[in-house]
Amino acid sequence: MKKIGLLGGTFNPPHIGHLIMANEVKHALHLDEVRLMPTSIPPHKADPSDATPVQRLRMVELAVSGIPGLVASSFEVDRGGVSYTFDTMRAMLELEPDTKFFFIIGGDMIDMLHKWYKIDELMKIVTFVGVGRPGTIGETQYPITIVEIPQIDLSSTVIRERVQAGHTIQFLVPDQIGTYIRQEGLYGNRVSHNRT
Repeated sequence: MKKIGLLGGTFNPPHIGHLIMANEVKHALHLDEVRLMPTSIPPHKADPSDATPVQRLRMVELAVSGIPGLVASSFEVDRGGVSYTFDTMRAMLELEPDTKFFFIIGGDMIDMLHKWYKIDELMKIVTFVGVGRPGTIGETQYPITIVEIPQIDLSSTVIRERVQAGHTIQFLVPDQIGTYIRQEGLYGNRVSHNRT
């Protein structure tokens, strides 16, 4: 049976925190691979300068390029609409019945698990893996596997704000992501071409 990790999110944009999380869980739990899976429609109201689902997927593809065991998944972008984890997992299990899925969440999501759509049924079909995030409690009454990872206090919001302000994002995102953001003019970017 294959052991597959799933890291969902808006990835608007993906950053090194996402890659660290995926890679650390992959090695800690001896997973065959971890798929980074952008949502189709973010749960919040989109900003006009935000990346489209296709652009966010492309950035994830660029971010994981050349990293063994990390892959981009277009599953939710291809399905379109608002993606509930329960519906996604049920559809994935139909396609891959011989796979054990591990759904990776940060500390902020651990704290909110009790509010997830059909969480009790979801717990029966997927193993949740929680990793700590600065400023979160990371506690829940639900059974989850905790993986300790090096923590970095970084968010996609911080990246977008820095891009908009014309500040450097070097070392916070893979170089190819910085290049893509400039080329696509994302996040109201004012980053000059000699800076990442």
